[in-house]
Amino acid sequence: MKLNKKYDYVQGTRTTEQGSRTYHVRGMNLPSVTTVLAKTKDQSYINRWKEKVGEEEAERIKNLSSKRGTAMHKFLEKHLHGSGYEDLTEIGTQAKPMAQKIIEVGFTPISEYYGSEVTLYYPGLYAGSTDLTCLHNEKETVVDFKQSNRPKRKEWIEDYFLQTSAYAMAHDYVHGSCIQQCVIMICTPDLYYQEFKIEDSELRQYKHKFLKRLDNYYDLVYSDKEQTFIDTKVLLEEFEKDKI
Repeated sequence: MKLNKKYDYVQGTRTTEQGSRTYHVRGMNLPSVTTVLAKTKDQSYINRWKEKVGEEEAERIKNLSSKRGTAMHKFLEKHLHGSGYEDLTEIGTQAKPMAQKIIEVGFTPISEYYGSEVTLYYPGLYAGSTDLTCLHNEKETVVDFKQSNRPKRKEWIEDYFLQTSAYAMAHDYVHGSCIQQCVIMICTPDLYYQEFKIEDSELRQYKHKFLKRLDNYYDLVYSDKEQTFIDTKVLLEEFEKDKI
């Protein structure tokens, strides 16, 4: 897979305070896409799961999954950059074959990539980091890597699609591109690989859903909207009228 520096990405910085992540890019302080989604998510399922397994066990599973996912991403990032990487910890020995599975299966349709761990932002509204932007089956694509403790169903991962569709929207706005699809590559610790894709009208539907969540987020955080450079309600209306 070759690197094509087609797009000039700006690398932002990020900070986390009281569970909310903020990106600092081109003089703007923007909420992360994951923060927007977390603040507007129905927490009832997660709360029921915590009650079922207990707070302590839920926290253990969450921390283990997070560390494994971080390690898997590190292996994938180093592979893309052509540099060697070893992590001999217990987490690292779990994550490495998961990353190798994604490389072996998921990377096959990718002919070139534009960037990895790329900061994407929609000026005045939100920002985030996507794992990979690339040409996947000859289509410009936003890719996100996920670890999972068990196989997923498409209906369980709506927030993954909302996350990547937000990145696609930001990429198109800032770089004048036309991201055609979003691909989620998932691997479990027992090396079960899954791939989910949204494109065309389905991708547009998820962009619409994300804009609704974004508008909800700003209603919750800034009741008078004084903090936004762009009125989210106007943006939503323009999207619904096919103006963007």
